[in-house]
This record gives sequence, structure tokens and C-alpha cells, in this order.
Amino acid sequence: MSTIRQPSIFIPHGGGPCFWMTFPPPFGPHAWDGLRAYLAGLAAGLPERPKAFVVVSAHWEEAQPTVNSAAAPGMLYDYYGFPPHTYQLDYPAPGAPALAAEVKRLIAAAGLAAGENAERGFDHGVFVPFLIIDPGAQIPVVTLSLQRDLDPALHIAVGKALAPLRDQGIAIVGSGMSFHNLRGFGDGDGRASQKFDAWLDETLTRADPADRETRLIDWSAAPAARACHPREEHLLPLMVAVGAANGEAGAHSFHEAIGGKLISAFRFG
Repeated sequence: MSTIRQPSIFIPHGGGPCFWMTFPPPFGPHAWDGLRAYLAGLAAGLPERPKAFVVVSAHWEEAQPTVNSAAAPGMLYDYYGFPPHTYQLDYPAPGAPALAAEVKRLIAAAGLAAGENAERGFDHGVFVPFLIIDPGAQIPVVTLSLQRDLDPALHIAVGKALAPLRDQGIAIVGSGMSFHNLRGFGDGDGRASQKFDAWLDETLTRADPADRETRLIDWSAAPAARACHPREEHLLPLMVAVGAANGEAGAHSFHEAIGGKLISAFRFG
């Protein structure tokens, strides 16, 4: 039986445990409802039930790309100052040590350094969206770190190394945010996010993958780039997703203003 190719996806994972909280203006009690609905429908929109997810989280940085090889990852509540109930969230999805070994092998075969960590739990860049994507926690999840230097070309190369997994029924997910300037949320000015989002859309939907990659490597020259990403760790999971796209053009799969800022997801394949 043949396996259908799974997509590579960049998702916004929200703000902290936002889906289990209410917020005052400029967010309001329903600000995150649209993103929640998108995430809740993500698995049903895949070509078939994936054998596993490989998830690159904006909230994990190491000296080299490092894969979580735990068979049963725990929880890592890496946010601060939120209500007590948000520290009771639990996501008991299984890991996949054999897949983690293959992730490490593929990265190393591409001539890149790769590490392994069997102790790390799921950080909130993983458990927050995946509690909605797969609330039954049935599909195995293997997490992968960013490289701490945040080199966009390196992260595109990591994605290219992982692309063969898609033909083995593995969905590649970059978990970050298309806009991530915490001081900018709530200032009432959406112009920067609109400019950068338009640039992302133009870049990611281009048919020429080499042109797309060149633009992404030089992302900081894009309109309002640093106003949207003072530090780019929440953008770098997108680079991995683009690399794993294996040349396929992207499409907007979520696009909505939250707290006055445009927030987007993109899907490749």
C-alpha cells in the first residue's frame, strides 16, 4: 500500500496558553477563536492520518539542530505569570525514538551537525497547538530544535534534509508566529504586520523555489521585517517548513487579524 505524501506546514501557535484564557481589549474574549478553529481542522485537512508529526518549535534553541528522542515526552511549562489552570494542561502524545533517529540521520547525511535529547518535554510551542490539532494525543510527535544562531539558510537546509519523511507519511510542522513583537500587540497599529504579511504571501507563493529561498534568506530586508520580528526565532520554523516543501509553492491556510496584527499560516503540498 502506497503512502500519500504529507504536507509541510507553518502554523502560528498563539500567545502562551491563549486558548484556555480570556483576554481584555485589544484582544477580547474571542480573539483566538479563529486560530483555534483552524488548528482544530488541520488534521482533518491532511491527505490521510499522518504516521507522526515532526515539529520544529520556536521555543527550543540549541547549538545545533537537536531532536527529542524520548518515547514518552513530559511537559515543559515554559511560560510565566499565567493562571494556575494553564499549568495543568497535559499532552501525553507518544514520541517516536526510531523516527527521531531517522531525523538525526537525515540531517547528518546532509552534512549538518545534529544532536539528540531524550529528556526534554513538550514546550508550549508544541503542546498548545497540538492539544487542539490532536486532542486525543494519539499521533506520535517528534520535536526538533532550532539552531541558536538562527541562520535562515541553515534552517532551510534542515528542512530539505527532512523532506523525504513526507513520502513516509510524516507531516512536517514549523510552529512559530508570522508576527512576533510582544510590545507591538495592542498598540492599535496594524500597518507593519500588513506589510510583512503581504511580503510573506508574495514570497511563499512564488513558483521559483530558488527565488523564494533567496528572499527568505534575506528576510530582514523585507518591509517592516524587524518591526514584526525584533528577534527571529518565531519566524525560523517557517524556514524549515519551506525547505521541507521540496520546491512546492505555498498557500495561505490561515489569515486573520488578532490583537490588530495579521497572523498567518502557510501550507506546502
